[in-house]
Amino acid sequence: MKEGRFLTAVVAPLVALLIAFAIAALALLLVDIDPIAAYREMWEFGTTTASLISLTNRAMPLFVSALAVAVGFKMGLFNIGVEGAYLLAALFAAYVGALFTAPAVLHVFVILTVAVVIGALWNGLAGWLKVTRGVHEVISTIMLNFIAFSLSAYLFINVFKAETAGLTAATQLIPRTGWIPSLNPVLNLFGIEPRAGSELHGFLIIALFLGVFYHYLINRSRFGYDLRASGINAPAAHASGVNPNRMIVVTMLISGGIAGLVGISDLLGFHHQYVQDFPRFYGFDGIAVALLGRNHPVGMALGALLFGFMERAALILDLRDVPREIVTIIQGTVVLTVVIVYEVVTRYVQRRTVAAAARAAAESEREVVAA
Repeated sequence: MKEGRFLTAVVAPLVALLIAFAIAALALLLVDIDPIAAYREMWEFGTTTASLISLTNRAMPLFVSALAVAVGFKMGLFNIGVEGAYLLAALFAAYVGALFTAPAVLHVFVILTVAVVIGALWNGLAGWLKVTRGVHEVISTIMLNFIAFSLSAYLFINVFKAETAGLTAATQLIPRTGWIPSLNPVLNLFGIEPRAGSELHGFLIIALFLGVFYHYLINRSRFGYDLRASGINAPAAHASGVNPNRMIVVTMLISGGIAGLVGISDLLGFHHQYVQDFPRFYGFDGIAVALLGRNHPVGMALGALLFGFMERAALILDLRDVPREIVTIIQGTVVLTVVIVYEVVTRYVQRRTVAAAARAAAESEREVVAA
């Protein structure tokens, strides 16, 4: 049992990473670029203080997105609608947050609540369609994504955009009481002095809280037990008293609520308003991070940091005449290889388990005959 956990938790992701970097190295060799030199440049640039802060900031929305996807995965639901949910939630949160001022904690709480509610309701539609009309969540969430893209664009341009916007269209600026302060003062306590303009987003605390919440919900609560049981064997869970339709709707509501917070790190830690080029694709990248982390909060956190590192390190590649698309190759190969390696490891562990059970049964039978 311990061997199986070690293989799936440590060996499998390491093998997948090695394969991914090896394939990327071959791609670099094909364009006459030394892969060792390129990787050295990425490592040296990506491990500076400014880069570590930047990659952590980049990892936060990826981690939250992965948590939202993983909640559905645990029940066998494939929620592809995180992308649309967080963009719509960020737009409404930015608009509402700019309407008033309040004590800092209350102001941020209201903004977070709006984001959670919008995200939950949007992804909850997919759950409702599944239980009432039998629409598969993959189809409904894909369609809801496109609806969300169009709806958010319309509302942004025609309703929420500030009339005083400058060259870049944006909503009204959220008052400072609605901002989440940076964690640079905490870094200063440890003797770390970030350069000007490099700020560690305070949303990190909320992201960590969400990770703890996810772990407790999935692994320590009755609801989490019912959710996992429904994902493993839905008929058996139903026979034990679990309402499958209720579980589907509630799971999608929770997944959507977490999805609504994906864009908050950028909204309250950097932009402080919804802008026309608000960051996108966190929802789709979150699926890859969830797969890489095997739906475990620690694994997903490491996966998000890895993706954040590669995105940050890619900036130096352009300056060294190295195609930054190499990062895309690595990310795509990691996702592909990790699925393959995990399947191989899982089958290997299953064979070992069956063999061990057979040996134990044979030994028990010999003891009975000898007696």
